[in-house]
Amino acid sequence: MSTTNNRMDARAWGVLFVLAGAIFLEGIDVAMLNVALPAIRADLGLSTGMLSGVVSAYVLGYGGFMLLGGRAADLLGRRRMFLFWLTVFLVFSGLGGFATEGWMLLVARFVTGVAAAFMAPAGLSLVTGNFPEGPQRTKALGVYAGTAAGGFSLGLVVGGLLTSLGWRWVFFAPVLLAAVILFAAVALIKEAPAPERPSGGFDLAGAFSITGSMLLLVYGVVRLEHPGNGLAGTLGAFGAGLALLVLFVLVERRAASPLVRLGILRSGPLVRANLGALLFLASFAGFQFVATLYLQEVRGWSSLQTGLAMLVIGMDTVLAPTLTPRLVNRFGNVRVLFGGLVVAALGYALFLPIGMDWTYAAMLPTMLLLGLAFSLAYGPLTMAATDGIEEHEHGLAGGLLYTSFQFGTALGLSAVTAVSVAALGGATTPEARLDALQLALVVPVAAAVAGAVITAFGLRRRAGGAEAGQAAPVSVSTTA
Repeated sequence: MSTTNNRMDARAWGVLFVLAGAIFLEGIDVAMLNVALPAIRADLGLSTGMLSGVVSAYVLGYGGFMLLGGRAADLLGRRRMFLFWLTVFLVFSGLGGFATEGWMLLVARFVTGVAAAFMAPAGLSLVTGNFPEGPQRTKALGVYAGTAAGGFSLGLVVGGLLTSLGWRWVFFAPVLLAAVILFAAVALIKEAPAPERPSGGFDLAGAFSITGSMLLLVYGVVRLEHPGNGLAGTLGAFGAGLALLVLFVLVERRAASPLVRLGILRSGPLVRANLGALLFLASFAGFQFVATLYLQEVRGWSSLQTGLAMLVIGMDTVLAPTLTPRLVNRFGNVRVLFGGLVVAALGYALFLPIGMDWTYAAMLPTMLLLGLAFSLAYGPLTMAATDGIEEHEHGLAGGLLYTSFQFGTALGLSAVTAVSVAALGGATTPEARLDALQLALVVPVAAAVAGAVITAFGLRRRAGGAEAGQAAPVSVSTTA
């Protein structure tokens, strides 16, 4: 691929669009399902617990296997992992469309989540491996992150449109898109050379212990949504998950070829980026879930009207690959990320006074601010995932980032569900539902504020000098 004058040739753009298309597929798949939840509940007669479980099953598979997926990409080949798990994603997304019972949806979503756990870090490492460090990589990551963010926001509109035709199309549509991406990927993507591919065998003890730990910890978070399940079981899930995490650390300290090099966690920028990712996605996932229930179940809007109401958030699809790289070039990742989190917190706070007769004009400022927040935050988070990390560990770094995304999604959904269910009690009136959802909206505000505070520590470090692992600004060209 051409590197002359930091410009990318036609094949380079083709590779980038294929990889960006895959992460767009993952984002739009999640967003479309969220809009379709009320229709699925009405058709299959699912309880609130089962309904949130349909979302959580995907998160459980994604979060549980993400670190294993990231390391598998480094050890077994990024292209191989990407193509294989894209195929699995395609198959099980289609199977979800044929579900007639809640448990069928749970199985389909869990396996689809596992597929995404292997596919996403392989895709990110293919981006960093196919584009040299500097302006090309910054541009590529900007497009990649912008497309990913666009999947989350545009998926709301597409989901609303498809749900109006029938909720099963929310599962069938990704099959068609995945088939096109798979066909193009086979032809265009070549395995990027890993300059220092780790030697030795696969760390099976580490793989089993960390995967078990992630599954149990995510399951514990999911159980928080349902206080009636019993506190003992929830504490038991957390306790077992933490015990396996301790075992994993002990295994990795002694392993000749560790699944995760523990030294990577000493990077301050990487740790802050992952905490920021967790809190940013927790806030957005919680808000999206509450806003969908408010618009459809309290206000009586259709799924299409709900999607169109959130369409403006999709402006990040344009801003993230164009404006954000320039801002990063001028101000650095940390400042841009901090700005995004502050804007997000303000947007959620403006939605707190929701009422039974709110006009869309009253909601629009929040939607605009969230589109801007995604533009400012998602790209820098993706760029920061590999800043200062050796090339052969980019799959691992991507796995850490997407694990944080999924833990954040699970935590945000569980927190708003738990708060709203507790606040609602046995009441069934629209006014009681509104009060419960309004209280749950405090969760996204608090998560975004916490993310901004954590990111502010990075600003303080930068004020005293460049920190190790923090990428210096680079020249960005937005022309082909």
